[in-house]
Amino acid sequence: MRSNLQFDFSVDKENKRIVIKREFAADVPTVWDAYTKSDILDQWWAPKPWKARTKKMDFRDGGQWLYAMVGPNGEEHWSLANYKNIQPHQRYSAEDAFCDADGNINEVLPQSKWEVSFSKIGSNTLVEYQISFDDLSQLEDIIKMGFKEGITMAMDGLDELLASSK
Repeated sequence: MRSNLQFDFSVDKENKRIVIKREFAADVPTVWDAYTKSDILDQWWAPKPWKARTKKMDFRDGGQWLYAMVGPNGEEHWSLANYKNIQPHQRYSAEDAFCDADGNINEVLPQSKWEVSFSKIGSNTLVEYQISFDDLSQLEDIIKMGFKEGITMAMDGLDELLASSK
């Protein structure tokens, strides 16, 4: 099933941006829910064998998602998404940062701005990410941290979740 679904990952160093296009075998409302409801996000957002664990989520303009990536040995890496603009079933934007368990941003680690859009392709959904950075070194750091591999594994987890729910 996965082989015929679109997946593009590109790094645009000149514009300090990562662009991802990923097609899922489900309708827009189902994929939207998978990205915007913490109980579903926690099932797929982390690359295996890691798990995502939401501490709090308030999906609205001005709201936040505070969550941990929890490793197989219990280690935790916290992140915070500050939601800026939400257009239900179409797109949302957020500022993303690494933080501590209380949501205090770690200014040393990379921060980014995410624009995520959802569009219908037949019976499937295309999710497009535009992830921008204030400086090139932050983009390069996130790539060195294994971002491409991690997000690819997470999206493969969403494929599995969507297939199991049919």
